[in-house]
Amino acid sequence: MALLDIDKLNAAPLRREPYDFLVVENFVKTEVFGEVSRDFPSMDVPGSVPPSELDIHGRFAEMLAEMDGPAFRKAVEAKFDIDLRGKPTMFTVRGRCRATDGKIHTDSKSKIITVLLYMNDDWDADGGRLRILNSDDLNDVAAEVPPSGGTLLIFRRSDTSYHGHEPFEGKRRAIQMNWVTSRRVVAWEQFRHRLSAMSKKRKAAEMA
Repeated sequence: MALLDIDKLNAAPLRREPYDFLVVENFVKTEVFGEVSRDFPSMDVPGSVPPSELDIHGRFAEMLAEMDGPAFRKAVEAKFDIDLRGKPTMFTVRGRCRATDGKIHTDSKSKIITVLLYMNDDWDADGGRLRILNSDDLNDVAAEVPPSGGTLLIFRRSDTSYHGHEPFEGKRRAIQMNWVTSRRVVAWEQFRHRLSAMSKKRKAAEMA
């Protein structure tokens, strides 16, 4: 059985302002969300970590495979009127958030489409809710996305695709997937995130 609700994605309205984006609640089907959440890899360090550095297994592995599969790609292509065939994908996983995370940015120019899939059961905190911004002002909000319940956010990267969130520190589970311009980008970004994850693990071990 498919874990992702492609029909919901197909039906979701694409918003054009302030840039192309869409939000789909419960994109991970509610009947399997608990199983996928159960298999989310254990993460003790903040920041983005490549899947190669994590214990990816079970339903979580199945979900990543679906995200990297043709049905999801074709749905995104149709929604954003874009051809992603031949464009490589890149994944990172986040399990914890630092108070310094969430600063306003647009994503790097090497990214074409950004996908964020949130895997938190509930979200009551004011911080940590991603804001789609009209400008580089965190209070100039076009939409706010709580990172809960298998919520999906997809946007087209541009020089004005500003986004960020209010500070939050603690558990905040998310998968980021990008279609990028070249495989060289994937190799470099995965290497950079791998080094960062190793450094954080070493510091955590020294402090233990």
